[in-house]
Formats: sequence, structure tokens, C-alpha cells
Amino acid sequence: MTSRVALAGLLADPAVARALAVLDGHGEETRIVGGAVRNALIGAPTADVDMATTATPDVVMQRAKDAGLRCVPTGFDHGTVTVIVAGRPFEVTSLREDVETDGRRAKVRFGRDFDEDARRRDFTINSMSLTRDGALHDPLGGEADLAQRRVRFIGDADQRIAEDYLRVLRFFRFHAAYGEGPLDAQGLAAAIRGRAGLAQLSAERVRAELMKLLGARRGPETAREAAEAGLLEFAFAGVVYPARLAGLAEIEAARGLAADPVLRLAAFAIRVREDADRLRDRLRLSNAEYRRLHAAAHALETLHGQATPPERTNLAELVFSRGVDAVRDALVLAQVDCGAGAEDPRWAASSEAANELRELKLPVTGDDLKQRGVTEGREIGATLKTLQAKWIRAGFPRDPGAIARLIDEAIAMREI
Repeated sequence: MTSRVALAGLLADPAVARALAVLDGHGEETRIVGGAVRNALIGAPTADVDMATTATPDVVMQRAKDAGLRCVPTGFDHGTVTVIVAGRPFEVTSLREDVETDGRRAKVRFGRDFDEDARRRDFTINSMSLTRDGALHDPLGGEADLAQRRVRFIGDADQRIAEDYLRVLRFFRFHAAYGEGPLDAQGLAAAIRGRAGLAQLSAERVRAELMKLLGARRGPETAREAAEAGLLEFAFAGVVYPARLAGLAEIEAARGLAADPVLRLAAFAIRVREDADRLRDRLRLSNAEYRRLHAAAHALETLHGQATPPERTNLAELVFSRGVDAVRDALVLAQVDCGAGAEDPRWAASSEAANELRELKLPVTGDDLKQRGVTEGREIGATLKTLQAKWIRAGFPRDPGAIARLIDEAIAMREI
């Protein structure tokens, strides 16, 4: 009963109802499919609502236009257009049948059979569809698998993987997000057999799937299973640290923190800056992801081998030289590396202390040094660095007299 109420709530969404009213009926049928149905059944958020239709893409676009809705041909040749209702995008895909597949993409023709469309999807839990009048269509047992938290390939697992080798990683990602208990044995065996196909995939697709896996509810333990099955060597081209990732997850739970996929990637695969360089090239990391990982690794190098958090003065020096965010990332990784318990208050306190240092700023600029006779660019930079270290060790004084004395000492040291 609860699941049916959730489905009714999905259909009652004004934007969803409007899209279906425009696209369903008059000789065509349009249904909600995939993740929105799956998530509604378990009460999970349904950020994206995708639809499948018997109408061809040109008919979908014409109906949307006639109803005054904006429509974008996002994947027109493959049967997908995006209909925008009240500012919300809905991907609408014409029913398809595979004609030919090569493990990366499929040649398709349009069809009118929803059950056939369901059979060409990846997992049973993603194969359900919902009609405008609230009827749940489940030809492959997806609702039962969802209730048992079981992620199972549709039909022949080897064939499903051969159609798109990304499904090797999706198998683990969906288990991490929705599964309980052990991995489906047939699916795991097929994933191992099909692992060589991962080499055909673009780095961008692999990266996107891995980040979703790492950030999922059971990401750490499932990533460990994938690594133990030998399925991550291609993706990472280096050593991975499942126990370290599990340790980070324990700290997240102890501190009430949301899963952080980028930090989890750092725990799983990064110890030194060169690791960040390798993953940038291997996974086509975004610039922001790479900078964060590289900075965290740089800061962590100072903390390697430490059994306790740095003293405040050393922490401040690290914050000023590496940046607050990098230091906070490194502190969590160092806590895992040294074997401290997830609830060790010292490391959490050190992270908070680092955050408090965020607002501190050396009250001296290069212009101030120029007024004291330091005019050459390199000398200004070196003197500021020396001055900063002295200011930190002096306890961050703000008194003009104390600061003047520190400037004198820094300039004197540069003159020696």
C-alpha cells in the first residue's frame, strides 16, 4: 500500500502530470520509466523523471510545440528529446529495439512494445514502468527484487554486459546504492568475465560511474568487492586501499558527515601527489577534482607517520602554506592512516581548529615591505614567507608594535 501511495504521489506532481497529459493518448502511450519508478517504490528522492513513449521523436516534439512547451532534441537520432515543463526537464525516449551493439553503443530502431523495451534495460529494478492511470508494469520481477534489495541483470548477464561494458561498473554501483547482502553471484561472474571490455570505454564514462559508486550508501564495501574481483585495475592503473576507504566511511558516520565522493576517491587511491596526477590523466578528472586531490596529497605528505594531530603552531603553518580545505582533507586521511579510532576527538578538534584559521590573514602586504625598503619581487615574497612563519609562532599578534618588530626581524634575516 505504501509503495502505491508513493507512485500516486509521483503522478500527482504537477509538472509530471502536465508532461503526461501532453504526450499520452490520441494513439500513443507514454509512461514513466526506470529510476523514478524504482525510487518512488522505496520512498527515495526522484530527482529525474524519465519517460518512454510509443511516439517517434518528431511526434513528441510536435506535441510539445503544440502545447506551448519547449522541447530540445538532446538525442534525437537515438530517440531522445527533452521536454521542459515549468522549468523542469523530462527526458522522453521513443521505444527502441536493438539492431546491433558493440559494447559501447547500440544501433536501434523504434518500436511500440513496452515489454521489449524493458528487456533491453540493464537490471530488473530499472525495468518497471508506470502509466498515467497509475498501473505499474513489471514484466521482469523488478518490484520483488527491489523489495529484497537484490540487483540482478535482466536475462543473460553476459549479453547485457556485451551490449554496454559500462554495465560492469553499474552492477557494482547499483548494488552499492540499492543492494543488501552479497552481490548477485551470476552478475558478479559475468562482470569478471566481461572486465576486458572496460578498456573500450571513455575515461569520462568510467569516472562518472566510479564517483557514483564511491559516493553510494554501501560504496566502500562494494568498492572493496570490485577491487578484490580485479575489476578496478584498469580504471585506476595503480594500487587501491579498500581498508583506508572503509576507515574514512567510519569517520563520516561518527561525525554525521555526508558521503564525499572526491574525498573517498582520495582515501581509496591517493597517498602522494603523483597519484593525483595519474588519476587526472586516467579518469579525466575535472580541474576542481584534480586540484583538490593534489592539494590534499601535498598537505598529507607533512602528516605521514604522525600518530597525533599537529600542534596548533604547526597546524597554522600547514594551513597558511597548503590551504584550509586541503589540510582538513589531509587530517581525515591522516586519522585513518595512523589507526586512530573514528570517534577520536583530537582529530575532529584539529579539523575545527584548522577551519577557524580560515579567517586569519597576515596583516602585512608587499606594499608594507616596499615602504621598509624591500623592493625586489623575489625578496618581497621571501620576506613575507619568513614573516608569516614568525607571526604564526608568535601567536598571530595584531598589535602594530609587535608586528613592526616581527617585520624588522624578518628583514634582518633576509639581510644575513
